[in-house]
Amino acid sequence: MPSHRLPPSLEPNALSQEVDRFRREGLPFIDLTATNPTRCGFAYPEAEILAALAAPGTLAYHPDPRGSRTAREAVAAWHGQGLDPEDLVLAASTSEAYGWLFKLLCDPGDEVLVPSPSYPLFHWLATLEGVEARPVPALAFGRWQVDFQALEAAAGPRTRAVVVVHPNNPTGQFLTTSEWEGLLAFCAARGLALLVDEVFVDYALEPPADRLGSALGTPAPPCPVFVLSGLSKIAALPQIKLGWVAARGAGARALLEPLTFLADQYLSVSASAQAAAADLLRLAPGIQAGLKARLRRNLAALDAALAGRPALTRAPVEGGWAAVLRIPALEPGEACALRLLREAGVLVHPGHFFDIPGDGHLVVSLLPEPFPEGIERAAALLDARAR
Repeated sequence: MPSHRLPPSLEPNALSQEVDRFRREGLPFIDLTATNPTRCGFAYPEAEILAALAAPGTLAYHPDPRGSRTAREAVAAWHGQGLDPEDLVLAASTSEAYGWLFKLLCDPGDEVLVPSPSYPLFHWLATLEGVEARPVPALAFGRWQVDFQALEAAAGPRTRAVVVVHPNNPTGQFLTTSEWEGLLAFCAARGLALLVDEVFVDYALEPPADRLGSALGTPAPPCPVFVLSGLSKIAALPQIKLGWVAARGAGARALLEPLTFLADQYLSVSASAQAAAADLLRLAPGIQAGLKARLRRNLAALDAALAGRPALTRAPVEGGWAAVLRIPALEPGEACALRLLREAGVLVHPGHFFDIPGDGHLVVSLLPEPFPEGIERAAALLDARAR
């Protein structure tokens, strides 16, 4: 029998089943949920990427549980902020890094506080480690904000860490400097670690004036801070499988040695990814430029599609690759998404997939190349339904 840590059913939901049917039958649709940049029509510097992956270091195996020194130096240089390569541990992905951090900080039955709404990954990453992920609902007043009363209510005697995503996915809000100071004080007062996911931090679209630049910019946090990122978003290269954890703050260095022990049990980062890291990070600004141009173009197309349709609005898109649409709650979110797929040939996510409360939200990716056509089709059908 499988472990009770796994979901009781692996049956796909109705929307996934309908997408599978469309694909089996060759029915066309525009996928506005696509977030794989390698499948979204971007022009990559292919020769340079392949040359980086052909570096001589790929042919040698010199395992270092924290990752090769040269790769860590490249990551530290990318981030700046006085980051020391000795304060970095490389992983195959941020998902793997979360698993290590949950093992590091928690015993079975302990808790971590995670943001809600957010990407539906934290629950399973925690559950697979025998840890409970307790969601902390955000305040939604124009923009989503940290609700410190909800954070206080969620914290208990078995809470070991707080997770924040900066900017959040899919709601896009950056932490403000005051929210950051509040989180540091909250964690320090309770002896908690603070885990900060910054994979989208380079993709600012409508950032608030008082946004936090990076968690790494705080020189001496009063609690252990672990900042996660990787090539998947920084260089739009999810297939290279290179992520990392940077440690900062009071008590963080003391935790690096046990974190290194955990990494040593896996040694999961490939030699090719580590050998290519410096070159791929040098290519990242050019790759990001193409993505940012697409994100801005598609955000403008979204606004054009919503113009003149007052029943349809969007939340602020401070950063990241997604947008949240506000629509009349005329039917359950999954039913609305199914209608859009069947009647408009457009695939979107219902908001509840990301724990956005209520049925009046849809989530779209701003990456797909045919976004303008897809969002116009979706908006036309939604507007007609609202009249």
